[in-house]
Formats: sequence, C-alpha cells, structure tokens
Amino acid sequence: VQLVESGGGLVQPGGSLRLSCAASGFSFNSYAMRWYRQAPGKERELVAAINSAGGSTNYADSVKGRFTISRDNAENTVYLQMNNLKPEDTAVYYCKAMIGFFGSWGQGTQVTVSS
Repeated sequence: VQLVESGGGLVQPGGSLRLSCAASGFSFNSYAMRWYRQAPGKERELVAAINSAGGSTNYADSVKGRFTISRDNAENTVYLQMNNLKPEDTAVYYCKAMIGFFGSWGQGTQVTVSS
C-alpha cells in the first residue's frame, strides 16, 4: 500500500488549495478514504471522509462549507479542495485508506495559511 499526498504549500487567508492523494498497491475503489490534519502541538483530527464509491461524504464542523472531498476511482486518487482557508487550517494533512483494522497512512503534506 502506498499513499502519496501532494498539493500543499503556503497560501494567504481566503485562498484555496487542492490536495491530492495518489494511491497504489490495493484495490482503491473498494475502500473508504479519509483526510486528517495535525497542527503543531495538537492531536491529529479527522477532516473529511468519503465512501468507496464516492457517493457519501462527511466533514468536520470546522471545515463544512469550505472543504470538499472527492475521488477518482479511475485514477486511484482522492482529493481535498480547500477554499476560504484560514490561519487555523495550518497543519500537516494526511490521507488514510481505511484498510484493515488500523488503516494505511500517507506521509503528509504541509499546508500553511499566513499573510
């Protein structure tokens, strides 16, 4: 199993970023996927989730209306579109494949929201 996140970077408040997580080594279209984030000194938190077919999504209250999770099962990729970014969105963002008991994690991508 390999998960590779990309798309992070430095953005001003109010800006947008699109994160990607490219998956390989497993049957991507059979598993739900999630995005988490971890800010310095804080616990890792669930940001968004999507089921295997992409028809059902869930979001943390803090990102509802601003973030959108989606997936392309033909490309084995899950996305996180982040709009109207705020400084409190600054964190390392991780994707997770819900495989087995513990799941599998990517290495993370840094998102920094600052003027």
